[in-house]
Amino acid sequence: MRIAGIGCRKAAPPAALRDALLRALLQSGPVQAIATIPARKAELQALNLPLLLVEIAEISTPTQSPRIQRLYRTGSVAEAAALAACGKDGVIVVSRVISACGTATAAIAERPEQS
Repeated sequence: MRIAGIGCRKAAPPAALRDALLRALLQSGPVQAIATIPARKAELQALNLPLLLVEIAEISTPTQSPRIQRLYRTGSVAEAAALAACGKDGVIVVSRVISACGTATAAIAERPEQS
């Protein structure tokens, strides 16, 4: 299973969300759903994709933003959301990418299929 995590500024335009997601998808291929924090539900509903709302505090991420660390106790909302949605076996396959306007980020995590 592959999940895209999305982070964004409040009221980020749908075009920024799509841009960040597309930049991540170009590196990985399709995803089954997107994940974000509950506070960004309204912004991400504009993408019309299955949406998972997750808690991200204390999730270790490959990239680190001091601002995000202060606000959410993790280094990247996008990476942490993707990892949280994939569960304990999830791994980042696309590190955080940023939309051209800088208001949205996306990352992709994958959980190996259980046999």
